[in-house]
Amino acid sequence: MRDVTRLFEGYRKFRAEGFQPQREIFETLARHGQCPRTMVIGCCDARVDPTVVFGAGPGELFVLRNVANLVPPYEPHGEYHGTSAAVDFAVSGLGVTDIVVLGHAGCGGIKAYLDGMYDPDKGGGAFIHKWMSLLKAARGTVIANNPGQAPDVLQRELEQAGVVSSLGNLMSFAFVAERVAAGSLAVHGAYFDIATGDLQAYDRQARRFESLAVG
Repeated sequence: MRDVTRLFEGYRKFRAEGFQPQREIFETLARHGQCPRTMVIGCCDARVDPTVVFGAGPGELFVLRNVANLVPPYEPHGEYHGTSAAVDFAVSGLGVTDIVVLGHAGCGGIKAYLDGMYDPDKGGGAFIHKWMSLLKAARGTVIANNPGQAPDVLQRELEQAGVVSSLGNLMSFAFVAERVAAGSLAVHGAYFDIATGDLQAYDRQARRFESLAVG
């Protein structure tokens, strides 16, 4: 109950210091609905809140968070596709003009998968193993291309490779690819370093992440 009580106290603070000064914005959002121009696909990690990282206000971002900020490839057959449904709604329903895949340093899901922790044959973690297997090819490439590298180097490489892989998977959705080709939608990759606050953007032509920090 202690944590829940803290949440309630946080709500009261938000009500007084966050909601009231922006009441007109919230009332407008309630009357007219949401119209974010940008979708952010981020990680569930509690340390990386996209609205905080990007300094966004109420209603500015359509945010999807999942383990390791992954996007699966288009799969028309199957049962439930939460991430794909969110992408579909953002693009086809809301008409966002930009999608940002936001990766980050120190990702627990990436580290666990790199270390081979979630093996269903050893018991437990079946759901996470299945989800993280989206990075099976990327994991193999990172390990093969970085022989003898320290674990933290491999992790960073796979974290960033995961962003690039998800950008590629986004393009497997016809409704995304068609809008990108028409110039009405753009997809972007970004990588946030929690310890330094450095945000890097993925440069497709150079095939590397470059810092956006100015000081």
